[in-house]
Amino acid sequence: MFTGIIRELGTVARVERSRGLLRLTIHAPKTASRIERLESVAVNGVCLSVVDVRQGTCAFEVIPETQRLSTLGRLRRGDRLNVEPSLSVTDRFNGHVVLGHVDGMGTVVKRWQLAGERILEIRVTPSLRALLVSKGPVAIDGVSLTIGRVVGRSAFTIHLIPETLRHTTLNERTVGARVNVELDYIAKLIRQYVRSK
Repeated sequence: MFTGIIRELGTVARVERSRGLLRLTIHAPKTASRIERLESVAVNGVCLSVVDVRQGTCAFEVIPETQRLSTLGRLRRGDRLNVEPSLSVTDRFNGHVVLGHVDGMGTVVKRWQLAGERILEIRVTPSLRALLVSKGPVAIDGVSLTIGRVVGRSAFTIHLIPETLRHTTLNERTVGARVNVELDYIAKLIRQYVRSK
């Protein structure tokens, strides 16, 4: 489990592909110093298992389904990433409950600056949009955020403070950029319960 509070900005050191499997090696020394093989780490919001740790890097294997549902399959060497190790039982809980189970991708369709904040409008599929509510939680590229407002049937806004822009990759997301979207887990449970009745 994660909180969506990004602990480190990592950099893609190596991208290797073999028989559909993607192996990502990420330079993230703070994270590498506190984790071990087979532990979970959220990489741009996607929960991945560590398969190797050495010299300040963590390696992960990404299966085709994860590549299809997230932006990880598009990564290149040098790309920056939001990195968050999983919670331990002694950690303080901040942000909101983030599982690293990305529901799909969105596209930044507008970006503008107001005094003290940057606003992104993100378009998603109607099926994802149906579970978004104004002032509700959402994780974008693993960052715990609050939805500003929902826009029509397929978009929503997020408002980013300068601190978030300094310590995550969201400052780099321009119009046309694809982002990973994780919906509120409680909303998904409620929908599942209602549909089963």
